[in-house]
Amino acid sequence: MPAVTADTLTLPRLARPSEGARHREVRRQVSGPKGFEGEGFPVTRAFAGIPVQELDPFVHMDEMGAVNYAPGEPRGTDWHPHRGFETVTYIMDGRFRHQDSHGGGGMIEDGATQWMTAGSGVLHIETPPAELVVSGGLFHGVQLWVNLPAAKKWSDPRYQNLEGTDSTLVTTHDGGTLLRIIAGSIGGRSGPGDTHTPITMAHATISPGARAEIPWNPAYNGLVFVFSGRGSIGPDRRPIRPGQTIVTGPGDLLTITADERQDVETPALEVLLLGGQPIREPVVQYGPFVMNTKREVVQAFEDFQAGRLGRVPADGLRPYRPTDEELRAAVAGMAHGDVHARTPDEA
Repeated sequence: MPAVTADTLTLPRLARPSEGARHREVRRQVSGPKGFEGEGFPVTRAFAGIPVQELDPFVHMDEMGAVNYAPGEPRGTDWHPHRGFETVTYIMDGRFRHQDSHGGGGMIEDGATQWMTAGSGVLHIETPPAELVVSGGLFHGVQLWVNLPAAKKWSDPRYQNLEGTDSTLVTTHDGGTLLRIIAGSIGGRSGPGDTHTPITMAHATISPGARAEIPWNPAYNGLVFVFSGRGSIGPDRRPIRPGQTIVTGPGDLLTITADERQDVETPALEVLLLGGQPIREPVVQYGPFVMNTKREVVQAFEDFQAGRLGRVPADGLRPYRPTDEELRAAVAGMAHGDVHARTPDEA
């Protein structure tokens, strides 16, 4: 479930669309394949099969989970490099601890977003905290890669910590949809994210039977990723389902409708909205580097191996490995209905 909720009756409302608004139609609809990332956490490869030109300025996105981990199962990523783009990590359930070689870091939880500009190069780690590793529990989030134009690929690394409560909350003109604007603007309302590449990112919860009519910058592309629930998209109401990414055509209005009947586990239609100003430059992406030429990617690997992308701090985070005693205590607590998972300090 989304960490940030609100009563839409009390929120600012977007204006009703004008009669001349141009609805964005479905251009492409794909279901992301499942896989594993980092130390082995499950992901849905949201953009697999979508041409780079339709994603621009976005490069890659993984839905992390949703997964209900058993004690000892939570996984993250160890220290690794990036160059040439921005990583955006949005956590709806569970917690991730982040640290980078440029001094950024913190806990990502409760609807928070970590926005890291890798720029000229940085090392970072994202790993679940010790208490979550020991206890297990629900984990659900997204990591998005936003490309940088050639002129900004050599920017100094930067870190932004956007708490869930920092998101701008608005509703549609009929009050049927809750929008959490993380970056960019929708209908004149702007989110807190400060982006090098002009984009919009928002999480929408659409109530059963509601029709969300969301104004969209016509200069941007329009992508919709379905987290959960059932519904349809576009003026022709094309059915959509969880794990799908929908690429929309030109226009200035996104239209998404939630089915009247939803599952008990997913009482509303939950979607991620993405759009951005296309950069229209060559993209060469290999592993953790997104550059304009193959030679620049090779140079990134050489710089990483030479330590020029940063160094792991002496007191840097490391993935936590629970002891057998901690795991036995966590399992015993679950068996007895003890919802409080002991941290290593408490064990």
